[in-house]
Amino acid sequence: MFRFFKLRKWFVWSWLGSLIILLSLWVQVKIDVKINEWFGVFYDMIQKALATPNAITIEEYWSSLASFITLAGMYIALYVAISFFTAHYLFRWRTAMVEWYHSVYDKASKIEGASQRVQEDTIKFTRIMEGLGTSFIESVMVLFQFVPILLGLSIGIPIFFFGDWQYGLITGALVWTIGGTIFLIGLGWLLRLVGVEYDLQKKEAAYRKILVIAEDDKNIRPKTINELFSDVRSIHFLSYVRYLYFNIGRMAYLQANVLSAYVFLAPAIVAGVVTLGVMQQIIRAFGRVEGSMQYLLKSWPTIIELASVYKRLREFESLINDKELFVKKIQ
Repeated sequence: MFRFFKLRKWFVWSWLGSLIILLSLWVQVKIDVKINEWFGVFYDMIQKALATPNAITIEEYWSSLASFITLAGMYIALYVAISFFTAHYLFRWRTAMVEWYHSVYDKASKIEGASQRVQEDTIKFTRIMEGLGTSFIESVMVLFQFVPILLGLSIGIPIFFFGDWQYGLITGALVWTIGGTIFLIGLGWLLRLVGVEYDLQKKEAAYRKILVIAEDDKNIRPKTINELFSDVRSIHFLSYVRYLYFNIGRMAYLQANVLSAYVFLAPAIVAGVVTLGVMQQIIRAFGRVEGSMQYLLKSWPTIIELASVYKRLREFESLINDKELFVKKIQ
C-alpha cells in the first residue's frame, strides 16, 4: 500500500506532492485566522454603528465587506486548486498500488475476493485517505494557530466555573470534547457498532460471492441466493436499530455543542466586559479549537471504514507474499 513513497518512479508525486498539500493546508489555516480577525473588527463596527447613528460611513462598511470577499476568494481559489491537485495525487497513489497487484495478479487472482480488493478497496483506500488524512493534518494546524489566539482573547475575561483563570476556555473546550468523545465511544461500545459493521461486511461479501458463482452454477449450496440476501437484510436492519440509538446520543451532544461556548462566556456576557466583536472572535476561535479536538469523534465512522479497508488490503498483500515465498521454495 505504501510503495508509492518508496519507489523512485513516484518520488516527485509522493514527496513533493505531499509537501505541496501540507503547505496549502497551512496557508488555508492562516487565511482562516485572518477571517477570524475580520469577524472581530466587523462586529465591533456593527456594534458602534447600531449604538450611535452615522458613527461609521457607508464607505467604511462596504470596504469591510470587500476585505472579507478578498479573503474568502483567496480561500476558495486555494481550496479548489488543491482539491484538484489532491485528486490527481491520490490517483497516482492508487496507480502505484494496482501496478504491483497487476504484476502478481496471476497468483493474486487465486485469492478469494482478489478482484474486489484490487478494484474496489484501492478506490476506497485513496478516497478515505483524501478526506481523513487532510482533515487530520488541518485539525493539528488549526490547534497550533487558534489555541494561542483563544488564550490571548480570554485574558481578563471571567469564564463560567473557571473564573478569571487564563486557561479556562481551553480547559473547558478540552473537558467538553473529551467528555463527549468518551460518552459516544462508550455508547458505540455498548451497541457493538464495530461488531455490527464487521458482520455487515461479512454478509455482504458472502452474498456478492454467491451471485458471482450463480452466473455459472445454478446448483448453489449450502445456501441459496435468497437465503443469503435474507442474512444481509437481517444484519442491515440490526445496524439501523443500533445506529438509531447511537444517533440519538450523537445528535443530542452535537446540538448541545452549539451552546457550549456561550455557556463558558456567560459571566463575561452578562457583566458586559466583552464587545460584540471580541465575543464573535472568541466563539469562532473556540469553535475551531473544539472542532479540531473533536476530530476522532466526528471521523469515527470513517476511521472504522479505513481500518477495515486497510486490514483487507494488508491481508491480501500478505497472502500474495506468502504465495511468492511458496513458489520460490518449490523452484
